[in-house]
Parts: sequence; C-alpha cells; structure tokens
Amino acid sequence: MKFHIFLVLILTITVSFVSAQDKAKFDFEEETFDFGSFKEDNGPVEHKFVFTNKGDAPLLIQGVRASCGCTTPAWSKEPIPPGEKGFITAKYNPKNRPGSFRKSLTITSNADPSSSVLYIMGMVEVKPRTPADQYTFKIGDMRFRYQSMNMGRVTTDKPMTRSFDMYNDGEKAITFLDKMEKPEFVSISVQPNVIEPKTTAKLIITYNGKMKNDYGYVSDPIHIYTNEDHDADKSLRVVASIEEYFPPMTQEQLSQAPKMSFVSTEHDFGNMKRNAIANTEFEFTNTGKTELSIRTLKPNCGCTVTKMDKYSYAPGESGKISVEFNTTGRKGSQQKSIVVFSNDPTAPSRQLTIKARVEDAI
Repeated sequence: MKFHIFLVLILTITVSFVSAQDKAKFDFEEETFDFGSFKEDNGPVEHKFVFTNKGDAPLLIQGVRASCGCTTPAWSKEPIPPGEKGFITAKYNPKNRPGSFRKSLTITSNADPSSSVLYIMGMVEVKPRTPADQYTFKIGDMRFRYQSMNMGRVTTDKPMTRSFDMYNDGEKAITFLDKMEKPEFVSISVQPNVIEPKTTAKLIITYNGKMKNDYGYVSDPIHIYTNEDHDADKSLRVVASIEEYFPPMTQEQLSQAPKMSFVSTEHDFGNMKRNAIANTEFEFTNTGKTELSIRTLKPNCGCTVTKMDKYSYAPGESGKISVEFNTTGRKGSQQKSIVVFSNDPTAPSRQLTIKARVEDAI
C-alpha cells in the first residue's frame, strides 16, 4: 500500500514537471512588413501578421501595444492551440503624416519569450493640396488663407508692407473696387485688381505703426469690396504686434537712458472664491538717468483691470501699477499677464504675472 502511494506521488511529480516545461511559441511568417509607397488620401492601410503556435501549450496574447497612435492593432483573442494559426493586424493611418515611417507593435503573451516585436514601414505620398486646403477662409467666390492678415512685428520707425495671397474659386472674373473701409494707418491695394477664375492675386497691406499710436498686439477690421452679386463685402482683420523703435545706442547712451526696475513681477492671490475681486500693486522705480515714460498697459484678459496715478517718472522716482482681478465666471488655476510698455530701451516691454486658484463659492 505504501509502495503504491509512493509510485502515484512520483508519477504526479513527473507529470507536473513535464507540464511545467510546456511552452507556447510564436512562429511568424514575417516579422516586418513594408507597405511600400502609397497615397495619403487613399486612407489607412492594413496588414495581417500570421503566426503558428510551434509550442506545446496554448498560446494566449495578452496585449499588443503600438509605438504610435497612428497605428491600431488587433489580434486573436482566443488561445491558439499548438500547431494552429493566429494573427496580429496592424492598421496605419497616414493622415497628416507624409514621408517615410517605421512603427513597432510590442506583443505581450504567455509564449517563450513573453515579449515579441513586429514592425511596419512604408512611404506616405503627400496628398495634393487643393485651393480649399490652402485658402481655408471663403467669402463669396474669393478664398483667403485666413480671416486675419497678420503683419507680424511692426515698429514705430517706418511703415511695414506685406502681401497676402488670395484665390478666385469661382467661374467668373472678379474685380476689386476702389471702395474700402479701413483705419487711416492702413493702406491697401490689390494686384491685379481683376482676378480671373481659378487664379491668385495679392492683397498688399501697408501698416503705419507710429500712426496707430498703440503697442503690443492690436487688431482692426477692414472691408474691401468686389463686383460680385453676393458677399461683395470682404470683412477681414489686420493684426500686428507693435514695438517702439529705438535706434542703436552706445553703452554711454544706454547708461543715461531711463530704466524701469520692479520690486517683483509676479503675485499669487492664492485661493479665491468665484465672483470675488482681489487687488494687488506692482512697485517700480526709475533707476535710469532720464525721465521714464509708461506708454501703455496691456492685460491679456478682460478679468484684469489696471490703473496708474501717472505715466511719467523722474530719475529715482517710484510708482505703482494697481491690478484688480475679477474671478467671475472662472474656476480652477488661473494665470494672467499684464504687459507694460515704456521708453526703457533695454526692456521696452515687461510682463507682470498674477496667479490664483479659483474655488466654487459656498
């Protein structure tokens, strides 16, 4: 009886040991697939990697992780018995991804080894850009790249001129009229003023920053008119970032210039309730040798109001910029800025920052 029990125990241990050695094993028909060259506008491409389980135990794929969100994997969900086939599919989306690519799919499973990698590669041919792709803003039959004509950096020393392409998307020639509505510091012309169908023309804008008499980011509406029967009014905007011009200066000249020195350029209100108002002050001193002139203050949010008692400061004189922050309609972490423009040639624009964490009112 004891011998019989001993024999059963030996057989059980032996079978368990043999079973513990049974492993699943991938045998892929290919581990890298090249899609070759294909067009972006044809949409996603897909390839199925086929494998055979060459192991002695069922193969279970636990997950497949792609190296890029552009690649979507799929795989056999059920255990694959020894000798049977399974698959892993890779679907690649080429949208907005022109050029060559090489992506990986990392497989986690109960196979030996437990991690395997497959690769897909190819070359995405750029989708031809249509006029609608290039000129996204349309009024009537005229297309513009944007509704806002961005002049970029404009200084106060001389006018800036830039040209902007536009496209006649209609079937008839379009004539731009002399009729315009624009600020006096903006000059506009169209070349040519008669635009044939499916052709381009240039909208030429000259911007006088000194005449605008403002600083920082500015935006102004303009209206130009065509002979079209519909949407003849082309309502656009001209935007610019205006900076004061300072001629080149020697070190001696700079040492005599005004200089705006702040005690601190950042303030944290801490926790605030909604629909509350808080105030702070930013102190500064003119540490230069000539009069400091504050040109303007530009908050980046209507929730922030600034105030100064005066805008000119003698050498050695100090001043304060009062800032009021209103939390109405706001929640969570807040960070707002106020740009201070002055005649300090070393730092004509300075940024002040306020912060707060707005909580729900009880």
